[in-house]
Amino acid sequence: MADVTVVRYSFEGEKFEILVKPDPALDFKLGKKKDMSSVLVSDDIYTDSSKGTKPSTDKLLKAFKTEDLAEIAQTILKKGDLNLTTDQRRKMVEEKKKQLVEFIAKTYVDPRTHLPHPPLRIEQALKDARVSIDPQKNVDEQVKEIVEKLRSIIPLKSENLSLEIIIPAQFASQSYAVLKSVGSLKKEEWQNNGSLKAILEIPAAARPNVIDRLGSITKGSATVEVMQ
Repeated sequence: MADVTVVRYSFEGEKFEILVKPDPALDFKLGKKKDMSSVLVSDDIYTDSSKGTKPSTDKLLKAFKTEDLAEIAQTILKKGDLNLTTDQRRKMVEEKKKQLVEFIAKTYVDPRTHLPHPPLRIEQALKDARVSIDPQKNVDEQVKEIVEKLRSIIPLKSENLSLEIIIPAQFASQSYAVLKSVGSLKKEEWQNNGSLKAILEIPAAARPNVIDRLGSITKGSATVEVMQ
C-alpha cells in the first residue's frame, strides 16, 4: 500500500521492522513531529513484515532491554532506516545538508584567518567535492569523513580559542549565564566594582557569535580579546 512503508533496524545480526505512514514517519525522523501515535500503522514489531514473522520476547529484551512495544517502536524509528520515496529522500538530504553546513560553520575555521567559512562557501564546497550525504545518519556519524573530502576544496581546521573577557558590573550577571552556555569558563574573577573578568574557551568558529551576543547584552561595552 502506498500509505504504508517499512522502517528496518538491525542489532547484532537480528533484524526488526515496524510499519509506518511515510510522511509522518519522515517528519518524526526530521524532528518535526514528536508524537508517535500518528506515525505507526500498528504496534506490532516484526522480523519480516512481508511474512508477518515476529521476534521472541528474549530477542526483544536482548536488543532493546524492554518489552514495551511503544518504546521499542520509537527506538526502531529513531535508529532504523526508513524506506524513503524519491521525493522524501531528496527532502531529507536537503535537511541533513543544512545541519551539516551549520555544524561545520560552528566547529571549523579557515586556519589562515581563524574565522569560520560562510555557509554558502561550505555549501559550494560540498557540491564541488561531490560529497554524498546519507540522509539517515546523524551529523556526527558522517561529518568527519565529509570534512576530509571538503579539505581538498577549502581549508578547514577544528581549533579552540581562549578569550579574555571583561564585563561591566551592570551586565555581569546576565552575561555570566551566556558565557557558561557558549563555552568552557576556565577562570572567573568578580571585581570589587561588580564587573566580571573571565577566561572563556570556545571553538574558534564560535567567536563571532560570542562577540555578537555579548555586544548585544552589554550594548558594546564588553571587552573581548583573544589570548595568545
